[in-house]
Amino acid sequence: MAVSNDASESKAGELKSAPGAQGATGTKLSALFAGTMGPLIGLALLCLALTLTTDTFLTVRNILNVLDQITVLGIMAIGMTLVILIGGIDLSVGSVLALAAMVMGFVAHPDYLNLGLAAGVIAGLVVAGLCGLVSGLLVTVTRLPPFIATLAMMSVARGLANMITDGSQIVGFPDWFTNLSIIRHFGFLSVTVGLMMVLAIIFAIFLNYRATGRSLYAIGGSAEVARLSGIPVKSLTNWVYAICGVLAGLAGIVLAARLDSVQPSSGLGYELDTIAAVVIGGASLSGGVGSIGGTAVGVLIIGVLRNGLNLLGVSPFIQQVVIGVVIALAVATDTWRRRAQ
Repeated sequence: MAVSNDASESKAGELKSAPGAQGATGTKLSALFAGTMGPLIGLALLCLALTLTTDTFLTVRNILNVLDQITVLGIMAIGMTLVILIGGIDLSVGSVLALAAMVMGFVAHPDYLNLGLAAGVIAGLVVAGLCGLVSGLLVTVTRLPPFIATLAMMSVARGLANMITDGSQIVGFPDWFTNLSIIRHFGFLSVTVGLMMVLAIIFAIFLNYRATGRSLYAIGGSAEVARLSGIPVKSLTNWVYAICGVLAGLAGIVLAARLDSVQPSSGLGYELDTIAAVVIGGASLSGGVGSIGGTAVGVLIIGVLRNGLNLLGVSPFIQQVVIGVVIALAVATDTWRRRAQ
C-alpha cells in the first residue's frame, strides 16, 4: 500500500474549492472504513438473527449494555490494530492490563501508598507504556519474533501484577471514579464509552491523514522496503508497541472503574479476543491491511455475539466454541483474500 506524502496532502487541500473536491473528500472518508463491507454485512445479519430470535436484543437498554461491555475490548483493540498493521502481534495486553490496574490501585488506595487516584492513573499508564516499549525493544534490538517477545512480557507482567499485593485484590475507589462508567450523560453516553469513541476517531484520523500513520501500512507491507524509503522502521515499531501498552493500561483503568476493584487475574484471555476483533474487522495478520473502522466493527461483532448468546441462554462453554469458529472463519477469509490478490 502506498504511503501518502505532504505534497499530495497539500494538493488535496488546494482542490477543496474545486468542483471535484467533494469527490476527493468522499474518497478520503471512505478510506476510514476501507475493507469493512464484509464485516458490516456480517454484523447486520447477526443483529437481524438475534432480533428475530430474542425479545430483548433490539432494545435501547440492551444496546447500551453492549456498548458498556465492549469498552475495554475496544480500547485494547485500537492498540492491537497498530501492532498488527506493522506485521506484529502482542500477546501481553491482557497481562499489561492487569499490571497497570494493580499499580494504579497500589498507588492510589488508602490501604497502600494513598497518593491519590490521579497519581495512580499516571503510574499505571507509565508502567503499561514501559511494558510495551520493552516488548518493542525485544523485537527491534534483540530481533526476537513478536510472538516470543510478547509471550515473555505476558508472563513477566502477570507475575509482577501478582507480586504487588501477593495476589490479593484491591477493592473500593472514589464514587466519582466508578461513576465514569455508570452515569449516562445525555441519557445514553457514559464517560468510558465516550473515551473509547474519541480514541477510535483520533487513531482513525491518524492512520488515514498523517504520513506517520500511512508509514505503518508501509512497514506492514515490507519493513525492508519501508526502511530503504527512509521510514524509521525500528523507531516506529517501538512507539507502536509502547502505544499498545498504554492503551492496554488505559483499558485496565476503565475496567477498574466498572468493577470498583482491581485484581491480578484481570484480563485473562483478553489478548485473544483483542486479536480476534482486529482480524474479524478485516486486518491481515501478515501486516499492511486493516483500519480502525474495521476493528470497531470486529469489536461490535464479538460484543453482540456474546450478548446474544447470553440472551439465548447458551452455555459459556459453547460460546467459546462459537467464538473460535468465528475467528477461524475470519482468518480463513483473510487467507483466501490474499491468495486472490
